Amino acid sequence: MNEFTLKERFEKVLKGESVDKVPVCSVTQTGIVELMEMTGAYWPEANYDAEKMAALALAGHEIAGFENVRCPFCTTVLAETFGCIVDEGTVDIQPFVRDFPIQKKADVKDFAIPADFLESRRTAAVLDAVEIMTKKAGEDVPVIAGLVGPAGLASMLAGMKNYLMWFVSKPEVVEDLLAVLMEACIEYANVLLERGADAVVLIDSEAGPDIIAPRMFETSVYPLYRKFCNRVEGLKIIHMCGDATAVLGTLAESGFEGISIEEKVGVSFAKEIVGSRARLIGNVSPSDTLLTRGPDIVAMEARACLEDGIDILAPGCGLAPHTPLENIKAFVRARDEYYLK
Repeated sequence: MNEFTLKERFEKVLKGESVDKVPVCSVTQTGIVELMEMTGAYWPEANYDAEKMAALALAGHEIAGFENVRCPFCTTVLAETFGCIVDEGTVDIQPFVRDFPIQKKADVKDFAIPADFLESRRTAAVLDAVEIMTKKAGEDVPVIAGLVGPAGLASMLAGMKNYLMWFVSKPEVVEDLLAVLMEACIEYANVLLERGADAVVLIDSEAGPDIIAPRMFETSVYPLYRKFCNRVEGLKIIHMCGDATAVLGTLAESGFEGISIEEKVGVSFAKEIVGSRARLIGNVSPSDTLLTRGPDIVAMEARACLEDGIDILAPGCGLAPHTPLENIKAFVRARDEYYLK
């Protein structure tokens, strides 16, 4: 008999408390084609319909075995709501931005968050899905909701080229945009928690050192992360793709309970940097391992993460749609077997 429920274990870990074993979760996207086929909840509909979104998300726990439920499955929810033109994708391609509303620096002054953005097609679907997931998962399973952070949104709304150029030539323009977007992120995150999410994951890879210099992150983004953590009333996780090692120390000071890292970050070294200030989540590769290798290699890499001291065992980023279900089950099973040795 387990000492804790899945939710209790998840929450205790994020709060830095002792547990009987490391949770095995996914704080990033969990939709794979095999689960779509088993539930009848296919992309692109499952990205836009709350019932199908919830059904596919629940399958990540009920069928695949992750010890949580997580939605949505794409990064375009707020981007489309704020004016990006989005292609809805296909059964194995996530929605993606095709065009963006901020074409020149002067457009930033005219940009405003719609007053009713929480009632848009995209945000309403996610909020309704979170409520459905919470009811169907019950009191013992943690529900996690993801949202793209201000840097990721700025790069989509202005285009990556403008985002990078302006950060160098006119950083104040980007900072003005980031500030407006962060206010929306805070409001959205709090409503996600009110609707039943147990934790929110801020996905903001475009703030990482693979995209902007650590100095830019510290001066332009870090203060906004502090604001987010101070004003969002629940458990908070930051996910940053790429090698985030150079900013881990600063991230640990931001106030996030968890930091989700890709496989490019060494877990042991990251633990030395972060210490007890935040918990580390990750970091088996979703593309090099979970998608393309067999269950034995998946299990081996999962055990390595556990041996290195990971706090929550998870994929290092969102799952590829064609990730084999058997690999996810092997991933979860590896955690169970680790505690039997």
